[in-house]
Amino acid sequence: MPIPLDLPTLRIIWWVLLGFLLIAFAVTDGFDFGVGMLLHRVAKTDEERRVVLNTVAPVWEGNQIWFILSGGMIFAAWPEIYAVSFSGFYFAMLLILFALILRPVGFKYRSKITNPRWRAFWDFCLFIGGFVPALIFGVAVGNVLQGVPFHYDDNLQSYYTGTLIQLLNPFALLCGALSVVMFIMHGGIYLAIKTTHFIQYRATKYASVGAILTLVIFALGGLWIAQGISGYVLSSPVAWDGPSNPLHKKVITQMSAWLTNYSTYPMFKLAPLCGLIAPIIALILVKLKFYRTALVASALSIGGIIATVGLSMFPFILPSSEQPNMSLLLWDASSTRTSLFIMLIAAIVFIPLILFYTTWIYYVMRGKVTPEYIRDNQKSSY
Repeated sequence: MPIPLDLPTLRIIWWVLLGFLLIAFAVTDGFDFGVGMLLHRVAKTDEERRVVLNTVAPVWEGNQIWFILSGGMIFAAWPEIYAVSFSGFYFAMLLILFALILRPVGFKYRSKITNPRWRAFWDFCLFIGGFVPALIFGVAVGNVLQGVPFHYDDNLQSYYTGTLIQLLNPFALLCGALSVVMFIMHGGIYLAIKTTHFIQYRATKYASVGAILTLVIFALGGLWIAQGISGYVLSSPVAWDGPSNPLHKKVITQMSAWLTNYSTYPMFKLAPLCGLIAPIIALILVKLKFYRTALVASALSIGGIIATVGLSMFPFILPSSEQPNMSLLLWDASSTRTSLFIMLIAAIVFIPLILFYTTWIYYVMRGKVTPEYIRDNQKSSY
């Protein structure tokens, strides 16, 4: 059967889908991370902490589907990206997985025993399960923007030459801080929707601080990229419909190169504008107690920030700081045309189903979690 879409179109579609899945993961699992980080801050008693945990009880497992889909999609649609990034960030990925494993264990075991030390231990694990992934995902993005130290040999075998300590550079840590505070903003607003009284009041305070810091750090990151970070620029033509071979191009590094796409494609400016304006809107809406609308603004902020990274780097996906000519583009790191088309059919079928199911779950489990609910459901609630 002839494939109705050409290879460049399929590559663009899957690049957009990659961005969509990453944003969906950050928006849904992001407030889970935020709730975990805020557990000790907004809840002062054991009962209040149980209230906080049960705000995400019905949805946190389902939210992780976007993380699984993102990883699977990178593996299937962008195998070179998967191979280089997952092997290069191996120890960072292990830290993320360890932290993510702590979350389900903490949720399931935390309230099984009434001993205060037992519960305090699992509360700390839940904080780690929110903070560490948020920080490391941001640090990873910061390193990608600067370029990842890898190269290929003549047989297209990739070699990563960096270390875990090198990942923790100042700009990457700033990106990690941005990731942490935007999830605190998101989680705080979610808690304001799902809780009442003192927990809600404390959550709004942290959401407001998170919104302000998101705006400030995102702006600082933009200034740093403009003045202190060298981007990557193609200096030779690339065959959009050519085979996935990262050795057939010339790339140079140039100061402020990540900003050139905003002149070439003016519509791209909507992403950073959304990342800057949406936190202000979220802050105002929190002060006005329009929490549901504030959550939408917070989600738009997260989406704008993530989209800014992808649009700034276009068409680069994983630049190489060691050998810029070997950087990976969306034009030279994808699967074949047939593979991309077959997976696109699967995506068209299953992503709407996942969206429908997720929306239905949120609708069914709407409403606030109160101390009275916890007292009435001692055995079944977290």
